[in-house]
Amino acid sequence: MTDSFDVRRLNAADPGFSAHLDHLLSWESVSDEGVNGRVLDIIRAVRERGDAALVEFTRRFDGLEVASMADLILPRERLEVALERISPAQRQALEAAAERVRLYHERQKQDSWTYTEADGTVLGQQVTPLDRAGLYVPGGKASYPSSVLMNAIPAKVAGVPEVVMVVPTPRGEINELVLAAACIAGVDRVFTIGGAQAVAALAYGTESVPPVDKIVGPGNIYVATAKRHVFGKVGIDMIAGPSEILVVCDGQTDPDWIAMDLFSQAEHDEDAQSILVSPDAAFLDRVAASISRLLPTLERREIAEASLKARGALIQVADMQQAIAVANRIAPEHLELSVAEPEQWLPQIRHAGAIFMGRYTAEALGDYCAGPNHVLPTSGTARFSSPLGVYDFQKRSSVIHCSAEGASELGKVASVLARGESLTAHARSAEYRIKR
Repeated sequence: MTDSFDVRRLNAADPGFSAHLDHLLSWESVSDEGVNGRVLDIIRAVRERGDAALVEFTRRFDGLEVASMADLILPRERLEVALERISPAQRQALEAAAERVRLYHERQKQDSWTYTEADGTVLGQQVTPLDRAGLYVPGGKASYPSSVLMNAIPAKVAGVPEVVMVVPTPRGEINELVLAAACIAGVDRVFTIGGAQAVAALAYGTESVPPVDKIVGPGNIYVATAKRHVFGKVGIDMIAGPSEILVVCDGQTDPDWIAMDLFSQAEHDEDAQSILVSPDAAFLDRVAASISRLLPTLERREIAEASLKARGALIQVADMQQAIAVANRIAPEHLELSVAEPEQWLPQIRHAGAIFMGRYTAEALGDYCAGPNHVLPTSGTARFSSPLGVYDFQKRSSVIHCSAEGASELGKVASVLARGESLTAHARSAEYRIKR
């Protein structure tokens, strides 16, 4: 007899539903003062002492006996060795995933454009790639080669000439799959450093680590805190919260499938969030039974169980219309529309990082090989932000080329507005070009 595991049940018809949902969704990625202070000290040390600080922190935090920065640089040849070391099946899977990610992101690439007005004035936008991007990859046994593909490939598609990867190797643990993924994705330089010190090195540069224009990639609270502090000196992708999945189901999908979809995020960490919304109460019961039966079969059972207990929920709604309303309120990172005709509901989805359509589209496919990026907005930020993409590695410059006639006409408008703001030098600069 399998022990029953009770997942929190909510009903949208209950008077306290709104407050319960708010409490369930609340999560703050706020560093405590201790973490914040340590990160600031690390950033200051890297700015002041460069490579020497990186060597010192690597010895202290990663437990490595390194003599100099030379021990923390991986040549391109080492990435190629990793590609040869992994199994043929792993190499084939990485290459297949990389090709799909590349093809998808090729469609995102923006081109420069201009248009010419009647008087000959040309207006437009010039699109150029960043000069250098930095990719942070968590190290050790819990590292994710899929993240390397998802972060590096869009940068390369955008035309970024140099992608610099930092990956810690705690206690000397090197993940060959991560290095192989870096090789396939076209990463140019690799440094085996991590933590806040790696973020600082990428932002400000050291004798060995070149400064980058943008830092992307996931990390722990020290990495996230460091990214917050260097933002402004460099761009960052986002401050990501725990993984999330919201499944909206009409009650007709195999409950075991849905249970495993919920587990797929719950196994990430104890703060991950897995929620099922359905108008079918009996189906929620069946999924609850599947969760109890399948949970003991998970290799990461303890993590998944803690996640479901703390932040999981099965939510009953009146109908699919209300299910969509709840989904938009949650604004999930991953949204599965496990329904008969997902296309009819898609136009009503306003907030979601990625939308997985139909019964056969498991969220896990998006994590690895579907093609769209798996770096997605979390914690409700899908209300105002988007998945990582090629556009994150491109800049747009406005182009203005006035003809003599255009400068004269625009000058009259600018003059009035500038004098209205008491900026007379602005006005006179424009007035010089007005035809008399």
